[in-house]
Order: sequence, then C-alpha cells, then structure tokens
Amino acid sequence: MKAKTLVYQTEILRPLAEVFDFFSKAENLNELTPPNIQFKIISPLPIPMFPGQIIKYRIKLFGVPFNWKTEIEAWDAPNQFVDKQLSGPYTTWHHTHTFKEENGKTFMTDTIHYQSKGWIFASFLHWAFVDRNVKEIFAYREKRLNELFPNK
Repeated sequence: MKAKTLVYQTEILRPLAEVFDFFSKAENLNELTPPNIQFKIISPLPIPMFPGQIIKYRIKLFGVPFNWKTEIEAWDAPNQFVDKQLSGPYTTWHHTHTFKEENGKTFMTDTIHYQSKGWIFASFLHWAFVDRNVKEIFAYREKRLNELFPNK
C-alpha cells in the first residue's frame, strides 16, 4: 500500500509568534489530542525543540496501546517544523507543520504523509479505520485551537 497524504489547514486568530510559541511546547499536544487516544508524553518535560530531538509518547488507537517515538527532523522557527515517526503505530508518519501570518491571523498547514500497518490487510485497515481516525484527530485539534485561541 502506498502512503497517503492529508493536508489540513487551520486559521488561528492570533499572531504567528503566539501560535508558534504554543506549538513549540510538546506538552501542548495534550491539549490538542482527543481524550479517547489517551495520549501521554513519556519523555521528561519540558522538551527543547531542535533537529534530532527524540520524543516518546504512549497512545491508544482503537483500544490498542502503542509506544510512539518521533524525531524532530527540521526546526525553522517560527515558519515550520517537521516530525517523523521512528517507531509506532504507522509504517510511515511524516508531519510538516507550516505557519504563515496574514492580517494578525496565523494560517497553519499540516501536511501528513502516513501509511497504515497491517501487512496484506493494510489497505483495508486504512480504508475502514485509519484514514477516518487521522482526519478526526485533526478536526478535533482544529476545534480545540478555536477554543484555546478565541476571537478577541
């Protein structure tokens, strides 16, 4: 099965510096992840962000617990950063976060390349569960960002 790509854009009603500061703190992922995933950062906090930084998490997907290890592959504050999965629930997970400010608002674009595990069943699992789940996670994140950064 070929990796899938999801591009998700979120408009955040705050200046770029404030938004990037929020995203530069790994512990804020707790605020942006649906509760049913039972997301927990295992790495000691706070986590300084730089290329090569390894971050370890524990999550649940479809009731199955996973350890997830990612690496910050690129860090270009306040414009972009990239994380990739080293081990975890996907065969491939490569996530680029891009930030642009316009008229006091920040437009954040997430580009995620991901591929399901599942061997010969990977295509079916992706179609039946994984694709919908990844989209739900990013929709939840957009909802939470709107709550955390309401229009002033």
